[in-house]
Amino acid sequence: MSYSQNQLIQIPQSQLMDDAKLSLKGLWGTAATAYLVVLLISIGGSIIPFLSLIISGPLALGYAIFSLKIAREEEEVEISNIFDGFQHFGKALGTYLLMMLGIILGMICLIIPGIILALGLSQTMYILADEPEIKPMDALKKSWAMMDGYKMDYFILGLRFIPWFFLCIFTLGIGLLWLLPYWQVTIAKYYETIRFENESDLETEGYDDISKHLVD
Repeated sequence: MSYSQNQLIQIPQSQLMDDAKLSLKGLWGTAATAYLVVLLISIGGSIIPFLSLIISGPLALGYAIFSLKIAREEEEVEISNIFDGFQHFGKALGTYLLMMLGIILGMICLIIPGIILALGLSQTMYILADEPEIKPMDALKKSWAMMDGYKMDYFILGLRFIPWFFLCIFTLGIGLLWLLPYWQVTIAKYYETIRFENESDLETEGYDDISKHLVD
């Protein structure tokens, strides 16, 4: 079951970004270091064939857990949280592979369907972080249902960060160590905002078939 238009909420994007900065207060160094660790592991993993693909899922889940902890202003936020995804290695890997497969197939068909799928599945790892018992396909379906009606809004939120990315060029990319955590915490805030909207409607049996919505 998808959201109906009269159930959609207005999401104040500027407020989310301001809230993300407030949540990061005192944690900018921790967030930047955590992202640097993830980046170095990803680069190192790319040297060994298939290793990068194998660890990408658990790392993505771990970073989602880390970002949610900051967004929720939990007392204990540690760099080691980025490795929490490896506690659910198989599920994280399976979910990530299914998500990437769907997006790649969408891109092969046409660019627009691929972008729509990426937007619709964008909440998958946050859902898995909150519900580690959920099945991989159900996590994708839940993200798709959760983002029904919000894809364009989420896309516009992403556009707000583009000027900052260009500014980071003048820092030789060093600024990305702070910008990308800022972006991640902002979208974690976004997830928190829409998470409880019509939660009762998001039963597995009521999910829409993703393939029916390649064009929003």
